[in-house]
Amino acid sequence: SIYDEASVPVYTLPDLLIQEDGLPVTTTDTWQQKRRPELLRLFAENVFGQTPPVTGDVDFEVTGEGTAFGGRAMRKEIVVRIGEARFHLLLYVPTDSPKPCPAFLGLNFLGNHTVSDEPGVTPVPQWKRDGEKPGVVYHLPATPRGDQASRWQVETVLKRGYALATACYEEIEADFGGGAKRGIRASLPITEDAECGAIGTWAYALSRAMDCLEHEPAVDARRVALIGHSRLGKTALWAAAQDERFALVIANNSGEGGAAISRRRFGENIADLVRNFPHWFAARYAHYADNEDALPVDAHSLLALTAPRPLYVASATEDLWADPRGEFLGAKATESVYHLFGNKGLGNATFPAPDTPVGDTVRYHLRTGKHDVTAYDWEQYLDFADTHFATR
Repeated sequence: SIYDEASVPVYTLPDLLIQEDGLPVTTTDTWQQKRRPELLRLFAENVFGQTPPVTGDVDFEVTGEGTAFGGRAMRKEIVVRIGEARFHLLLYVPTDSPKPCPAFLGLNFLGNHTVSDEPGVTPVPQWKRDGEKPGVVYHLPATPRGDQASRWQVETVLKRGYALATACYEEIEADFGGGAKRGIRASLPITEDAECGAIGTWAYALSRAMDCLEHEPAVDARRVALIGHSRLGKTALWAAAQDERFALVIANNSGEGGAAISRRRFGENIADLVRNFPHWFAARYAHYADNEDALPVDAHSLLALTAPRPLYVASATEDLWADPRGEFLGAKATESVYHLFGNKGLGNATFPAPDTPVGDTVRYHLRTGKHDVTAYDWEQYLDFADTHFATR
């Protein structure tokens, strides 16, 4: 892996506004009707695989309900069912906010009961490896209640007038080779691992969670911000690319396969991803290991699929594995598409000093610290959502 800017190779990014047939994209109609579907197909074929179709009914059952945080919020626990497939969505709605209110939606790593120390949340069984051996069981997780609270800042989000919805990614699909057999994909109309990676399945579940939020009268489904960290940042970008109902997208430390330019080969690269996490992607993605220039898309293509919606990309100073400068450059390279829609994008911003957010419809910051989501990050995301949801 490269960790020296002087060693980054010279590269040329695919032109976002040139179609595969060589014709230019000069109007938003051409982008929406031709270039955008073309890029989605290229990502499905070469990176993430085909996301499962929705067949049959998607149903929602409230299995738990009550007040939380001293009455400052209402809590709902909802089973989302897609045929025989199912997962649990946790929803908090502030009690004193005008309704319907905007919301943040994101997947969590270690269980719904870990996003705060609020005692009313039911620990939900999820797939986990047991110990050092590859034995896998579905059980109540041992992670303590509130273990991930610093990453979610639930009470801060609620005080700012936002609902928060989350589900555990490893209930949706186990995060290891063969995980497709353990989780919702086993019950969906797609079975071949090569056709859809785990990221595609997690993204699919985010859209089903969005279906649920559309049925929640206390939530304004026109103002749902999708957030993801690390591998779930990659997931959020792919979900938002496919599902334009998400009104705002946040990719926190998403790195290679997310916001970072693959052709830079800085930090984690495609070879690292397909060696360590082949189950996340389509089988064809391995063809681009040490062969990044042959990839017909790059991070800017994925980020541009959010346009014209607001996009926030964030990095951390100590997270060189995720290539912070590459994440900034990925966001910067979406300018042509945002300009097509009359938006400013990142504007004239250059790679900023730490803790100095830059940009407009596309925003970026480099937080001091490690690979994580912190109170500082949430402060920026809430301000960004305030700005862009104020007039919706």
